[in-house]
Amino acid sequence: MSKREYVIDGNNFSTLEEFWDEIDDKLIPEAKGDWGRNLDAFNDILYGGFGTPDDGFILVWKNSDLSKERLGYDETVRQLEKRLQRCHPSNKAHVKMQLERAKRDEGSTVFDWLLDIITDENHSDIELRLE
Repeated sequence: MSKREYVIDGNNFSTLEEFWDEIDDKLIPEAKGDWGRNLDAFNDILYGGFGTPDDGFILVWKNSDLSKERLGYDETVRQLEKRLQRCHPSNKAHVKMQLERAKRDEGSTVFDWLLDIITDENHSDIELRLE
């Protein structure tokens, strides 16, 4: 039995929030907007049972090079600035350090964060195809 295939398109988003919209539309339309719309919640969606198959699936990411650019350091700085405003005080120093690195075009980007979640060993039943 072949796995279900979901297709997201980098032409459809240029921010993390717009990426969440794409996930809403393409992966979990039945639960649209009814999830946390954050990295932890995205990780949960990939486990299945939230509209995605429990036994894994194929995720095709079209125009992934464009996404890598759009979800690069500028978007990472924007996301880290937002995170800094709402994070727990004990985490502020760590987020500030990440923010300073991102401003120097160093460290992980939003694109990297998403890839890390999708390709995590806990999601070995998900096949990612970057196109």
